[in-house]
Amino acid sequence: MVVQETPEGVAGRPRSAVVRDALGVGVAVGLSGFAFGVTAAGSGISALQACVLSLLVFTGASQFALVGALAAGGNPFTAAAGAFFLGTRNAFYGLRLSQLLALPRAVRPFAAHWVIDETTAVSLAQPDRRSARLGFTVTGLSLYVLWNLTTLLGVLGAEAIGDTAAWGLDAAGPAVFLALLAPMLKTATERAAAALALVLGLGLLPVLPAGLPVLVAALAAPVILWLKGRRP
Repeated sequence: MVVQETPEGVAGRPRSAVVRDALGVGVAVGLSGFAFGVTAAGSGISALQACVLSLLVFTGASQFALVGALAAGGNPFTAAAGAFFLGTRNAFYGLRLSQLLALPRAVRPFAAHWVIDETTAVSLAQPDRRSARLGFTVTGLSLYVLWNLTTLLGVLGAEAIGDTAAWGLDAAGPAVFLALLAPMLKTATERAAAALALVLGLGLLPVLPAGLPVLVAALAAPVILWLKGRRP
């Protein structure tokens, strides 16, 4: 991908179009923080702990994995390990975005906190650096604000209605996670990795302690890539 610096209206997209798309992603995904808040409350962690997770971790898949393992009675260290491995993908996003955005050094530590699936997708979809920076900023800001606000609302709402399992709200987190994941599975390799991860995760759920099936399921991607490499 060749990154160009172009004046608005020449080769780049209009600012309004970039902002519209970025806000669409930020708002749509940010609202799912409510599901995380509900799931977090159902796992037994406090409202303060849930909000701190959203403020400092700010990567939905890892947060859902952590509270899901805790809700299933998993060891906190195992749950944290699963969340950590899911979050390592953001480091690879950062390597790509560092070249694309070319932000000043003073800004990079703050921007790194917003390097997630959604900001990466919006940034990479832009035709030039100026649009990429704008898309990254608008997506990151709108998503961060909404995710944290709806996390708080989800926790408070879950505490108000009592047992989330009785209402079926404990399934909200996994449902949202699957809804976010499904559109990303565009190639046969990605779908195969997801299918193998599903088989490993569900198959090992009855025999391994809570949290460990997620770690084992993470092996699906390298296994599929290895099998793909061996094909003639």
